[in-house]
Amino acid sequence: MRKRHMLAGLAGLAFVAACITVNIYFPEATVKKTAEEIVDEIRQKEAEKKEPKTPGGMVSVSPARKSFSFAAPIYAQEATTVSTPSIRALKKSMKDRFPALKPYFDGGNLGETNKGFVDVRGEAGLDLKSKAALRNLVKDENGDRSQLYAEVAKALNIEAGQIERIQKIFAQSWIKSAAAGWWVQDDEGKWIKKA
Repeated sequence: MRKRHMLAGLAGLAFVAACITVNIYFPEATVKKTAEEIVDEIRQKEAEKKEPKTPGGMVSVSPARKSFSFAAPIYAQEATTVSTPSIRALKKSMKDRFPALKPYFDGGNLGETNKGFVDVRGEAGLDLKSKAALRNLVKDENGDRSQLYAEVAKALNIEAGQIERIQKIFAQSWIKSAAAGWWVQDDEGKWIKKA
């Protein structure tokens, strides 16, 4: 009899557990926008996006933008800039480090993984001093990226268990911003040169 009650109790608990659905909200669009903004800032992509200036220093205006209107332009874009003192410090550190990383990306020694980190692909052609410098740069960069993902999660009130999703989204932005000829990983983890 006691065994039946215990089995009935366990069956009841299993039924209740099966009925409870945990719905964890993950703001994917906000994380994507945040990743794009941060990666662009670190890799200074905004400088490339600015309108070209004429020789006299005036901003050139494309013919499509010369239309006249009394109405102010309206942009229906949600402000998604995520910024905390920790995130700003990490961005600065990574932005300052990027010029030292770039030659290793250009030389094929370094690649962007599909998990949001950098990885040494090879040390061919590097002397001992350069190999040590590369390893230290990778360690520092990956440490900052790991902290950045955690800080973004904290700033957006995303539980720590979702940091891997944040990493994957950032990985897409890092890979997207990689220059042609840099090594990147595809979704399966295979290394390919970006076209």
